[in-house]
Amino acid sequence: MFKPETYTHRRNALRKEVKNGIILFPGNTEAAFNYPANTYHFRQDSSFSYFFGINQPDLAGIIDLDNGKDILFGNDVDMDDIIWMGPQPSMADRGKLAGIASTLPLGEFAGYVREGLAKGRKVHFLPPYRGETKIWLSEMLGIPVTELKASASAELIKGVVKLRCIKSEEEIREIEKMVNVAYKMHTTAMKMAHPGVVEQEIAGTIEGIALANAGPVSFPVILSMDGQTLHNHNHGNTLVEGRMLVVDSGCESEETLYASDITRTVPVGGKFSARQKEIYEIVLKANMEAIKAIKPGIPYREIHLLAAKVIAQGLKDAGLMKGDLDEAVKQGAHAMFFPHGLGHMLGMDVHDLENVGENYVGYDEETKRSDQFGTAFLRLGRRLQPGFVLTVEPGIYFIPALIDQWQAEGKFTEFINYEKAETYKDFGGIRIEDDVLVTESGYRVLGKPIPKTVAEVEAMMAK
Repeated sequence: MFKPETYTHRRNALRKEVKNGIILFPGNTEAAFNYPANTYHFRQDSSFSYFFGINQPDLAGIIDLDNGKDILFGNDVDMDDIIWMGPQPSMADRGKLAGIASTLPLGEFAGYVREGLAKGRKVHFLPPYRGETKIWLSEMLGIPVTELKASASAELIKGVVKLRCIKSEEEIREIEKMVNVAYKMHTTAMKMAHPGVVEQEIAGTIEGIALANAGPVSFPVILSMDGQTLHNHNHGNTLVEGRMLVVDSGCESEETLYASDITRTVPVGGKFSARQKEIYEIVLKANMEAIKAIKPGIPYREIHLLAAKVIAQGLKDAGLMKGDLDEAVKQGAHAMFFPHGLGHMLGMDVHDLENVGENYVGYDEETKRSDQFGTAFLRLGRRLQPGFVLTVEPGIYFIPALIDQWQAEGKFTEFINYEKAETYKDFGGIRIEDDVLVTESGYRVLGKPIPKTVAEVEAMMAK
C-alpha cells in the first residue's frame, strides 16, 4: 500500500467530482476454482483498491458525501481464520492504513445503504462486472441484475475516470517497476525461442518470472508462432525455424495492482530472414514514429492514423499495397493488415478502467468512436494529457480467413495486392508494444529498454 495520506487525498478529490449522496465501492470476494475452499488467486477490485488500498477479500467501502465520512466495512477474523491464516490485523488497524477511522462489520453495509435509500439519498456505484457483486448490489438496491449497468452513476464513472487516468509519481514508479519485470520476462523468452522448444515451456517460464519478481501476470500470456491471431493463448506449438514468435505479456504488483503490458516479436532461431526483416522494420518504424508523436493535446486517434500510414507506406514499398495511401487509410484498406487500435490506457488494469465502459475512458464529447473496421477497435482516441500512461502497439498480420473474405468480396482491390498477399498466408503476425508516459512536454518510454531493433533482438537471442 501507499501511505494513508494517498488514499485520503484520492477520496477527497472524488468528493470534488461527485457532489452529494453515498458512493459505494464493493470489494471483490474470492472465486472458487473447483470447490469453495479451493480458490483462484485473489484479485481486488481496482477502484476499491485505488480509494481504500486494502488487498483483502470481503470488504466494502463507503464515501458518504453528505456527512464527510469514509467507512470501511469488513469482519475481524475468528479463531478458525487464525488457525488457517495466522494472526491478522484488526479492521480498525487496516482502516488506519487507508486513512480511515470508521470501520464496521460487513453485515452492516447493506443496512447503511438501505437507510440512505429510505431517506431519498442518491446512491452512486460503478458498473459491476463480477456475478456475485451484481447479485449483492441487486438485492441491496432493489434493482434487477439486468438493469444494474444502466443504473450505474455516470457522475461517479466520470469522476473516477478523471482521477485514475492521471497517474501520480508514485503510480508511475509502480508501473515502471512492472515494466522492468517485463524486461526479464521478454529477454528470457528471446533466449528460449529456438527450434524444438514447445511454446508452453516459454510461457510457463515467463509467468514464473512475474510471480517470482512482482505478482501474477497482468493478463493471460499471449505467446504463439500463430501471431496472426491477435490474442492467442494457445501454447501448444513446437517452435520451428523460419517462423516468428509473438510474445505479449506483462505483470502486476501483488499489492498495488499496477500493471505492465509489453509485446515483442522474434524470429525462431535468432536470425531474421530477409522477408521477416522487411515486415518487422515496417512495424518497428510505426512503433517509433507513433511514440515520437506523443505529446499533450494531440488526439491519440491522430497518432493511430499516423501509424496506419507508416504501415501502409511500408506495405506499398513491399508490394502488398498500392495506390493513393492517404485514401487507402481513410477508407480503412490498411486494416486487413492492421485490424486493431494502436493502444489503450494502462494502470491498475491492463486495459485501464475498461470495466466502467471503454468509451468513458478512451473517448469524450469531442472525440467519438469510429465505426470503421480496424479503427473501431481503437480503445483510446481522445486528446492526450500529462500523466496518461498508454500502450503503443502497432502490428502487421496476415490472417488467411480475412484475406480470403476481402478478396472474395472484391474489397479495396485498388489498394491491396491480393496476389502477393496470398504468398504471405504462412507468415503469421508481428506486433511491437511499449508502455509510454505522456509528460508535460512530450513522452517518456517507461522502464529499462527492452530489445526491439533487429540488431538488439538478434544480439539478445544469441546470448
